[in-house]
This record gives sequence, structure tokens and C-alpha cells, in this order.
Amino acid sequence: MAYYDGIFNALGLRDWCDADAGGSNLSMASLLAKTKPGSADDGPLFPFPSLDELHQACSSMPQSRDFTASVEAAFLEVKDVLKLVLDPMTQPLSWLLELALTGFVSAPWWIILPLLLLFVWYVSRSVAVTAFVTISFVFLGFIDHLEAALQTLAIIGVCTGICIILGVPIGIAMAKSNTFQRALIPLLDLLQTLPTFVYLIPLIFLFSVTEPKLYGIAIIVYAIAPVIRLTDLGIRLVDRDVVEAANAFGMSPRQKLFGVELPLALPNIMAGVNQTIMMSLAMVVIASLVSAPGLGVLVLRGIRNLELGVGLIAGLGIVLLAIILDRVSKAAIARVSSDQTQG
Repeated sequence: MAYYDGIFNALGLRDWCDADAGGSNLSMASLLAKTKPGSADDGPLFPFPSLDELHQACSSMPQSRDFTASVEAAFLEVKDVLKLVLDPMTQPLSWLLELALTGFVSAPWWIILPLLLLFVWYVSRSVAVTAFVTISFVFLGFIDHLEAALQTLAIIGVCTGICIILGVPIGIAMAKSNTFQRALIPLLDLLQTLPTFVYLIPLIFLFSVTEPKLYGIAIIVYAIAPVIRLTDLGIRLVDRDVVEAANAFGMSPRQKLFGVELPLALPNIMAGVNQTIMMSLAMVVIASLVSAPGLGVLVLRGIRNLELGVGLIAGLGIVLLAIILDRVSKAAIARVSSDQTQG
């Protein structure tokens, strides 16, 4: 006898419970109870009233597997509609990623590396950071990991750029509307707490594994939250006296935003960009499971084939890229803060 039989009997639901008894599938616990008499009494004294436990007492109650199957069925029902809507919207992302990957890989190293170093110098204005980046890329080239590193860098560049383009306006809208902020915070909390692999599950059903937008969307959705949050925070932390002074001078909301609030919030926004870059790098390694090229593929190869050296050296390359991106972005933040202080 199942533990919760008495409850269903007391509620007068026994006829309803037994209505589907003939055609219902037995759970594993029920099968074990039939093959081993008395084993049902060996369970916990007060089992948690889970779906499977209730199903043992009432066969009309759904089981856990019915619940998960219904979630899958609901997703598959809307899959075609979602794909029809999302395919044209996200196709430019595939084109951008393919263009960036082709550009970074096809260009000769003696063109792409000087351009990258010039960019590093422009945003950081630091001899030490530029020298470190130079040494790191020379080392990656020396161990034949330069192409994979450039592929990873290309993906991060495209996805981070899109995160900034989408995230900063959303953060501004949050800062201007308390209602919008309260509505969006639970979604941002969800995006930042979901395990990285979970992002890939629905996308695999929606897009082909060979399409770059599959991993591009996963990276963007995973990494966009910090730049949204810190843009919102930066604008809200702008001194109210400064805002009042701008109002007193008769500035329009647009002039106040671009002339006062965004410049003062820029260090916080740049900190959000730094975190977005780091999260993009973390996700691009996981995205190698769904055909994202770069250093993540080498890490995956090391795991699959138990090639310790391949995995460790690729991991070292990822660490170097992480340090490069972190140091460059932090140097850029420091330069922006210094310029504002001097200004």
C-alpha cells in the first residue's frame, strides 16, 4: 500500500484515481514493490509528496517524467514559430561572425597583429600593457595557437560589440524608469544564474549546429547582463546636484543624457564592458560543444581524446587571452577615469 493512499481515500478521490489504473505505466518504485513484496514498507517513514510518490497512491496523478515530457512537448509545439521569427532576425549575426572569423584568419599575421597592437595602444595608452600583449601573441604564434586564439578573439569582439550596442540602451532605459527596472531585474537574475550549458539546449533545437548564430546567441544572452546592470547603476549614481544644475541650465533630456550623465557614468559602463568580455570568453569555450571555433575546440579535443598536453596548452592560451582582455579593458577604464579627473 502506498503511503498517501489514505489521503486520496479521505478526499473521496479513489474512483478518480483508479479510473486510469488499467492503462497507466507503473513507476520504477511500483515495479520494485511488485517484484519484492514488502519492499514498499522499507521506504522513508514520511516520503516527500512528489509526483512519483503521489502516483503510487493514485494512478491518475501525473509522474515526474510526464511533467518533463509536457515541457518538451510545449517547446516543440512553438519551435517552428520561434524558428520562423528568429531565423531572419538572427541571420545578420551569422554573417558578422563569419566575416570576422574570415578576416582574422585570412589576413596575414604581419597585418592583423600590428593592427591589434595599435588598437591596444589606442585604448590603453600603456607601454606595459602593449608590451605584454605583444609578448603573449608572439608566444601563441610560437606554439602554433595563434590562429585559434584569433578565432576566439574574433567571436568575443563581435559578441561583446553587440552586447554593448544592445545593453547600454537597455541600461539607460532601466535608469530612467523604475517600473522597467523592476520588471527587468528578475530576467537579468535568471540570465546570470542559469548554468552555461542550459543556454545551449533550446538553441540546438532551433538552429543548425553549423550556423554561427547558434553559439553567438548563447554568448550574447549569457554575457549581456553586466553591461545592462552597470549602465543602469552608473547613471543612477550620477550626483543629483549635477543633474539639477543641468536642469537649471535648461538642458533637454537628450542633452543631459549625452552631455552629463553618460560621461559621468562611463567608468561604471566600462566596468560592465570588462565583465561582459570576461563572460563572453567563458561562454565561447563552452560553445565549442556546438561548433564554435577557437581555443575551446582544442580544450574539447584534450578532454575527448585524453590528450593532457593539448588541453593544458589550450587552457594556457585561454588564460593569456583572459589576462589580455582584462588588462586592456582595465587600462581603458583607468584612462577614461583619468581623463575625466583632469577635465
